[in-house]
Amino acid sequence: MAKTIGREAYLALVGSEIGVSSWRLVDQARIDAFADVTEDHQFIHVDPQRAARETPFGGAIAHGFLTLSLLSTFAYEVLPVVEGVAMSVNYGFDKVRFISPVRAGARVRGRFRLAEATFRSPTELLSRTQASIEIEGVDKPALVADWLGLLYFK
Repeated sequence: MAKTIGREAYLALVGSEIGVSSWRLVDQARIDAFADVTEDHQFIHVDPQRAARETPFGGAIAHGFLTLSLLSTFAYEVLPVVEGVAMSVNYGFDKVRFISPVRAGARVRGRFRLAEATFRSPTELLSRTQASIEIEGVDKPALVADWLGLLYFK
């Protein structure tokens, strides 16, 4: 569980790495479940034998959006909770790049760096977090993203 910090302590984190999550398994069952929810059953995700034969990936790979969606669970694990925040919302992304495929059976984790935190009003803070998802044993990350969030203070 993430720690709780004050507003000034949060602002002082700008420019710093603020957390690295634990590893999570992206197995074929998770990939198949994501395919069912999103109705994206492209063979590179759900047919490991065909993907091994017909792609350079050597087997099935996770959907890019599945990998991206894991940012939420990683963030809940490591990003601090800021005192006085009534709610925080996902404001979107300025950049998302899928760098390396996540092969079925791989473990991934999130890494976060607070790049900016700017008050838009006395009760609304816009944060920009540089996020990446690393693949265990792979040099290049699965993805990199500039993630925007809005924190609303009471």
